[in-house]
Parts: sequence; C-alpha cells; structure tokens
Amino acid sequence: MANYALRVPDSLLDFARQVAEEEHVSMNQFFVMAIAEKVSALKTEAYFRMRQSRGDLSSLDTWLAATPDLAPEKGDELP
Repeated sequence: MANYALRVPDSLLDFARQVAEEEHVSMNQFFVMAIAEKVSALKTEAYFRMRQSRGDLSSLDTWLAATPDLAPEKGDELP
C-alpha cells in the first residue's frame, strides 16, 4: 500500500471530517472510498462511451421491429 500526501482546503477538510464522523469511518477510509467512487464513475462512463461507439442504430430498429406489438402487462402501463 502506498502513502500520498494530500493538500486539501480547510473548508473541504472540515466537511470531509464531519461526513466521516457521521458515517463512523476514519478520514483515511473516507478518502479511500471517495477516490474509489470517483474512479468507478469515470471507468463506468468510459465503458458506456465505448459501448455506445460500437452501437448500430439500424440494428436497434431491426430489433424493435421484431418486438411483438402487445399491450403492456398489468402494472406496466404508463400513468
């Protein structure tokens, strides 16, 4: 495991300390979780952008055309 010195504005550090205390976690654990959440969000966005670039709208049209034209099942109706 590595160490990384981090400079954080006082106001942000105070808020992070408050949230960590409310969540009953250490500051270290809070920062690690925050970094993990951000990395996860960025990787998820990149994954969906890659999938989008492989998409083919004509294939979607074909798939939708093959879908049966049925009324929604009970409970699935639009309000």
